[in-house]
Amino acid sequence: MARWQPGAAQRLVVAAVDLFTEQGYDATTVAQIAERAGVTKSTFFRHFSDKRELLVAGQETLSRLLAEGVAEAPADASPLEAVAAGLERASGAMGPANRELGPRLKAAVAASTELQERDALKSVGLAAAMTTALVAREVPEPTAHLAAEMGVLAFKQGYARWSEGGDRDDEEPLAPYALAALEDLRAATASLG
Repeated sequence: MARWQPGAAQRLVVAAVDLFTEQGYDATTVAQIAERAGVTKSTFFRHFSDKRELLVAGQETLSRLLAEGVAEAPADASPLEAVAAGLERASGAMGPANRELGPRLKAAVAASTELQERDALKSVGLAAAMTTALVAREVPEPTAHLAAEMGVLAFKQGYARWSEGGDRDDEEPLAPYALAALEDLRAATASLG
């Protein structure tokens, strides 16, 4: 593989998830990840500061897309309708490669406490981005925070259903899954009393 072949960051993420699944997070080295991805260690470090950072690859983009969708929702949209707009915007950036990676990534995270912690921090960051966008729409902070947390949970549940579906069309988008999960959560809140 050529040293400067495009897509190195994505190849590094895929290689890392595969190695984490095969031999465990702790047993996987940066050198092994780089070798599997067909790049040098220095290329690895141009993209990621360490192997933990591979899990949050794309978080900034995902946070930005969620916030942009919330901000661009119609002015009369409720907080959850604005969150739904954010979910639709972010879901549009997820393609077949993200779908295929989902079950392997879930297995790698489940097997490592360190990756579970990193995944939790990722969720906090996504919620913070949506909360900030909702507050900018003059949604009261407690409401904004709750709606954002529901949005993160809906995204995660929708992504899990989308990526783990048995008989599936690889071109099927994530958005309907995330929006259905948000609707399920909205219905569940009605039963809280």
